[in-house]
Amino acid sequence: MANIRKKFKDGNLDGYQKKKYVAKIIFTYILGYKADVGHMEAVNLISSTKYSEKQIGYLAVTLLMHENSDFLRLVVNSIRKDLDGNNEIDNCLALHAIANVGGSEMAEALVEDVHRLLISPTSQSFVKKKAALTLLRLYRKHPDVVPAAEWALRIVSIMDDQDLGVVVCVTSLVMALAQDHLDAFAVCYTKAVDRLNKLVIEHEYAATYAYYKVPSPWLQVKLLRLLQYYAPSEDPAIRSTLHQVLQTIMNNSAEPSRNVQHNNAQHAVLFEAIGLAIHLDTSSPLVGTAAVLLARFISSKETNVRYLGLDTMAHLAARADSLEPIKRHQNTIILSLRDKDISVRRRALDLLYSMCDVDNSELIVGELLRYLKVADYALREEMVLKIAILTEKYATSYKWYVDTILQLISAAGDHVGDEVWYRVVQIVTNTEDLQEYAAKVVFEHLKAPSTHESLVKVGGYILGEYGHLIANERGYSPIEQFQLLHSKSQFCVASTRSLLLSTYLKWVNVFPEIKFQLLTVFERYRHVLDAELQQRACEFYALASRPEDDDLLQNVCEEMPPFPPRVSALLGRLNRKLGDTEDKRTWVHGGKEANLDREGPARKSEANGTAGSTTEPQDVMDSLAGLDLSSPAAGSPSPIGDLAPPTASLGDKTPRVATGQNIDRWFDKLTFNAEGVLYEDVQVQIGIKSRYQGHIGQLAVYIGNKISAPLTSFTATLHVSDPEALSVTFAKIPPSTIAPLTQVQQLLHVECKKTFTTPPVLSISFLAGSHQTVSLRLPIVLTKFFEHVQLGAADFFERWKLIGGPPRESQEIFPIELTSSGQLDLQKHRQVVSGHRINVLDGVDPNPNNLVGAGVLQMSVEGKVGCLLRLEPNRDAKLCRLTVRSTSEDVAQEVRKLLQKLLKAGDTS
Repeated sequence: MANIRKKFKDGNLDGYQKKKYVAKIIFTYILGYKADVGHMEAVNLISSTKYSEKQIGYLAVTLLMHENSDFLRLVVNSIRKDLDGNNEIDNCLALHAIANVGGSEMAEALVEDVHRLLISPTSQSFVKKKAALTLLRLYRKHPDVVPAAEWALRIVSIMDDQDLGVVVCVTSLVMALAQDHLDAFAVCYTKAVDRLNKLVIEHEYAATYAYYKVPSPWLQVKLLRLLQYYAPSEDPAIRSTLHQVLQTIMNNSAEPSRNVQHNNAQHAVLFEAIGLAIHLDTSSPLVGTAAVLLARFISSKETNVRYLGLDTMAHLAARADSLEPIKRHQNTIILSLRDKDISVRRRALDLLYSMCDVDNSELIVGELLRYLKVADYALREEMVLKIAILTEKYATSYKWYVDTILQLISAAGDHVGDEVWYRVVQIVTNTEDLQEYAAKVVFEHLKAPSTHESLVKVGGYILGEYGHLIANERGYSPIEQFQLLHSKSQFCVASTRSLLLSTYLKWVNVFPEIKFQLLTVFERYRHVLDAELQQRACEFYALASRPEDDDLLQNVCEEMPPFPPRVSALLGRLNRKLGDTEDKRTWVHGGKEANLDREGPARKSEANGTAGSTTEPQDVMDSLAGLDLSSPAAGSPSPIGDLAPPTASLGDKTPRVATGQNIDRWFDKLTFNAEGVLYEDVQVQIGIKSRYQGHIGQLAVYIGNKISAPLTSFTATLHVSDPEALSVTFAKIPPSTIAPLTQVQQLLHVECKKTFTTPPVLSISFLAGSHQTVSLRLPIVLTKFFEHVQLGAADFFERWKLIGGPPRESQEIFPIELTSSGQLDLQKHRQVVSGHRINVLDGVDPNPNNLVGAGVLQMSVEGKVGCLLRLEPNRDAKLCRLTVRSTSEDVAQEVRKLLQKLLKAGDTS
């Protein structure tokens, strides 16, 4: 090192010598010696044009410098130069350095260059892979420097890349970004389903990506996990494709192979597929098939397979409406508690906790109690919490509840937290029928030669409050209660002795016959060193020594009132112990309550805006649920769901719609025509053909590629502002590529359920040199669902009067244009009204210039709504009065708006 330092000081070294000496410094550093020389030479080597010198320079920077090193500021420009260059090797060296060092300053300075390399159409596949993983590394370390929402569409588009290696890396990046930006990355849902379909159903992959005949299992697992971050899609085409994919995966795994590697890859995909099937719909036939497969796995000879089987079955139990398929294997699950591997034992415990209900609660709790005595110390505290929660939740009788909890406290010893015995005290205090029995049982438990301190606390509280209820029975006299409880005090800490002193004071009030013995105890404790005990003893001695006719002692020692309802500390404690993973999964171990609270609005009811709920079994403790004596945050919301990621349905946010004179004119024309152009520019043309019958419609969208290059990474998504009123779905998943100078057709299914006012929006994006995005209103308006009604003059005016005026009438006076000859354009008026599927009634209005129409709106949910209109143009004033009457106020207003826009002065050609 001294020789190298001397060489560097002398200077006059060429690139080869610098590289050689820096390499020696790196080797010395790797051996564990301190390296305090060569940093500047390493920085200079990065600027070299030779690969070997540049490589050693980058290696030295990543090994010898930390992320806050001052030398890093000197290499940022050199790294940017290498990122901007056309040499892929230099690109990769720079990306390696950024990923390995990745300081905040470097990340902020170079993140856009890394993103540019990722999305550049000229980047090689291996450069894209490294750029995606570098961006992922930067996001994990410094999430603020990555504008994830802004780059979302461009990054997701790379999931259509032909190279599966690029897709794997980009999917890893999307998984990390989507967890924090669900709405922005919602389009990845369709991409993931489409890619799974190509891999599993259509077998579109290179042979090099088949791992033991399983197509790219790593990519399949990532895509299946990514889909679990989102609420299930309402699009029937996507749901159908996904169902086929999952069914195929399960069918492929029905028969195990003799090849271990093939089984491992197949199982990795299968378990993630089962998790997705549970997430989509727990009542589907797929989940029934999954339950059969899981039953086979939990009996497997392989530890890993047993672990995964129990883990996935716990997921199913935490989400399923019916536990019957799982209960069939209850004995096998109980036997897993004694598995040789602690991880399997832990998963068996989770599963038993999740699958417990009223029917099997006594059996499961009994098994857990028996196993508790021999369980690993690492499991005992969690087991105690779960036994206590299950015992309370599914108690069928007071006797069983008290017996089980006291047995738990006796058996578990130091693993019983304060929350457990606090809970017993709460329930006994709030349940009058339980108090006498609890006093007897706790007395019997205290007779044991060795008694844990938690049991002494429970005994002290319950006997102090309710010992008088059993004092007249043989064997439970006041002196016997005192002698038994006091004999345990010598082994207790000061806080427990303080509680026992409070018990003795209560007894002074209700058992005057042992007052002398109690005063003796107070007298002795007046001289102990502990300040708390000494103060209590002095105060209690003074209270107990007052005259018998003094009411002060009686008032102080009144029976405790029932506890008010509070948040359960047991569930909160269990949730804190279980914690959460960095991957924001859609479920956690902890039973239905933890997952319902975690998810917030249930996925199925999310579209309805209603909170998810589940009907819990009725039990004798219903009125006591949620009590907490100990929690300092009593009354505050339960922490069980605090870590939940926000659930977002696909397409929650309507994108900004493209506008312009031509676009608006095309849209307006299509509102009263069945076919025409919706949008056109130099690259694409979008046309529409439609047909409607009743409340159902079909829309054919023709997308034409006008250029001589393919439109790649093509994505089409629909956004409906009110899904409860209008349903618009694709018949099949849109293609990801549109060949040059060709046209593709996408069929849309439309259903009108209720009155709606906002047209749906179609968003398309594609790569054609650069990334293009356009969002367009689809010409689906309320009048498309009208049907003609034929009325005579008498019937029309009778119904017109019957509907009456406001609010079921909507009227507007607006300017109109005359023809070149100065006449009313009656033909245009007729064309617009009839184009909106309202029947023009001839010979009804005495004025031939007036136009009268009638129609019926068809809706699948709200039924039929009639609508009548009168159009009264005035040639002299160049004004027109439009009056619409309907039994629905909303329908009248919407029809008036649609017609007025097209009839008033302006270009509607």
